[in-house]
Amino acid sequence: MRPPLAALPVLLALVAGLTVFAVGSDAERGVPEAVLSSQQHIAEDGAVALQGAVDQSVTDLRTAAADFAGSKSVPADGMLTRLDRANRKWRGTAVVDQSTGRLLAAQGEALPLGKVNLRGLPANPPPRLVRDDSGVTRLLAFATLSQGGRQELLVASQSVKLPGISVGKKHTLNVVDRDGATLTSAGPGSGTDRAKALAGTAAREAQSKGPSDTAVAGGFDGPSGSLVRAADGDTRTAVGYAAVARGTAAKESPSSGLGLTVVTTVQTERHGAGTGHLRLALLAAAVLLALAAGVTAALHLLVQRPVLRLYREAKRLGSGDLTAPVRVPRFGEPARVGAALEALRLQLRGRGGPSQDTVAQPAAKGRVPRGTGRFRRRLGLRTVLVVCAFALLAWPASMLLTLGSTLPRAAAVVPRVISDDQRQRTETTADRLRRGINDGYADLARLATVIDASRSEEARKVLDRSLEQHGRYRSLYVVDGTGRILARAGGEPRTPDKARVRTGVTQTNTSGREPVLAAVAAQPVKGAPTKAGRHYVVGEFKVQYLTGILNRPGLGSVWLVDSAHRVIASNKGFVAFGRVSDSRLRAQMKAVGTTKGSAELLLGWRNPAVAAVAPFNAKLGVAGALGWKVASIKPVFWIGLPEYEAQRRIMLVGLLGLTAGTLCVGWLYLVVVRPLRDITQGAEALAAGDRTTVLYPRYHDEVGSVARSLELIRQRLPRTGASPAPGSPDGAPTPSTSVSDPGPRS
Repeated sequence: MRPPLAALPVLLALVAGLTVFAVGSDAERGVPEAVLSSQQHIAEDGAVALQGAVDQSVTDLRTAAADFAGSKSVPADGMLTRLDRANRKWRGTAVVDQSTGRLLAAQGEALPLGKVNLRGLPANPPPRLVRDDSGVTRLLAFATLSQGGRQELLVASQSVKLPGISVGKKHTLNVVDRDGATLTSAGPGSGTDRAKALAGTAAREAQSKGPSDTAVAGGFDGPSGSLVRAADGDTRTAVGYAAVARGTAAKESPSSGLGLTVVTTVQTERHGAGTGHLRLALLAAAVLLALAAGVTAALHLLVQRPVLRLYREAKRLGSGDLTAPVRVPRFGEPARVGAALEALRLQLRGRGGPSQDTVAQPAAKGRVPRGTGRFRRRLGLRTVLVVCAFALLAWPASMLLTLGSTLPRAAAVVPRVISDDQRQRTETTADRLRRGINDGYADLARLATVIDASRSEEARKVLDRSLEQHGRYRSLYVVDGTGRILARAGGEPRTPDKARVRTGVTQTNTSGREPVLAAVAAQPVKGAPTKAGRHYVVGEFKVQYLTGILNRPGLGSVWLVDSAHRVIASNKGFVAFGRVSDSRLRAQMKAVGTTKGSAELLLGWRNPAVAAVAPFNAKLGVAGALGWKVASIKPVFWIGLPEYEAQRRIMLVGLLGLTAGTLCVGWLYLVVVRPLRDITQGAEALAAGDRTTVLYPRYHDEVGSVARSLELIRQRLPRTGASPAPGSPDGAPTPSTSVSDPGPRS
């Protein structure tokens, strides 16, 4: 019983010291952690978008090369014409004879082919960054094709730019290569020498770091982080960086070897307000120490000392020493066990028989009036523990009440840059979704030009290969003018027949267990120009593909909703075609127009949050006709602001104090009080004449030693109605027949 009583003041003293350290000290001043982590997440979003754009371009070029290789011999000029008709993303294209390095055809912007040794390249070489004679850097993508026994190389050039990344009025974005040179930039002041030098410093730090902290949790898997640089006056420059390292799959992506780094910067005011509560911390620590001293003293006087006295008296009686009366404690279960021990001593000496009245009342100092025995039964050691527990519970309760009274006003402590960053990241997510759907439709349009539905087996192989290359589809199939399926790959089609012949991107259901998004591209059939004679390539998107784009670290809860604000996908789990759980966000979605997003600080006495809504742009691609929106919300209590950090510290010390008190009091109840109550009932029954019930110790401690001593006494007691044992004048056993108690074990 000594360990819980010793651990209680020690643990509470540690909690008191932690209270002074955690609550009394000021949080880190300068740029809030929320601003730094937000810039890091913006850079990660940019790196993911850049990586996806480069990989998509390389995949499209290699897929086109595979289509040309599978068809009859096509002239080089014809290949470039078809390539430009299907994809208009490249600034220039060329076909080169790989064995000789001779240029066979070129179209668009002149390519800096002299900077690359084309004859020594492997099959489907990775993309490269090449600087032309004018100093402009271009991204060159390569794809190998075989036609007519010749080994040719398809080359396409593209500008290095960030696709669909929203930039605020105070933010800058830079794309830097592995040498620290800026390739492209956006935002105010992004082209200055100071901004380029800062971007180069961040890029060099990214090249020397390992994967980000969010990689294990499924976040950004490349190097990322943040920096703080001093600015003029009271402003600071917050820098976030993220390097394109490798793809989301286990294998390396085509863009992983380019050494690109995305850097974002923003000017923010210096956070100079102190957030510590030193007076509150000192007062709370002093109160906790006083409670620890009072509770420990009460438990020592009312629990530990009486139980140890019982342990010694029971051990003495068990060893055969019956000369001195039992020193009976004055309160609770120890008093009842002491009275039972005194009655048993008298019975062993032969001066009294079993008596319930003697057991029910302690025989310490004079006769206790009848009726007080039941009162003493009610006020036992459990009452002492309950009072001590309430005293210890009062301290964390007061800390939580203090937490509610000192909670800062969100409108005063949340910087404006947090709302701007939430809006930018939400718009970036919406643009990535829109681009992903548009790219899916472009893939189907390319398939419609190369697939031959009259040859079902070959068409199925083409669909299988496309389904394996692109992870965005759950099923691909070709239908005729009536919607009848001619060739299929993947899962079971769920698009209605009428929707299968409607070109574009369509949401085909508004209820059910899973949303269905279908893209349809038409394929004119020779000799049958009417709509009934056409074939159509249909692709149904995976909901997991949409959810994967929404799953961005630090963005909070994100929903993709349709034109009627029904939920299509979410990163926090969702019910298809349900409604967004937050009523404030639903009201904001209704207020937002169809072309421009918004971000607001949603205030509330319980859970203030930052929310943003970004609709699809109806002017860019077929996905804009869906009328979908992306909505996000993030509680401000967990975004790393110093004021809320102080509140979390108050909550932490309150919970630690509650845990320490509950642990020690519960430990004392389970180890001491509950076994002692069982022993009390057994001792009173033994003194009242029960000679058959064996008393077993529950633990090998002081209370268990009392149980063993009572069992030894029971074995020496005569049965009811038997004569006193011989060997002494008053019937007491002789010392030679006594059995010693082994005592408590540690």
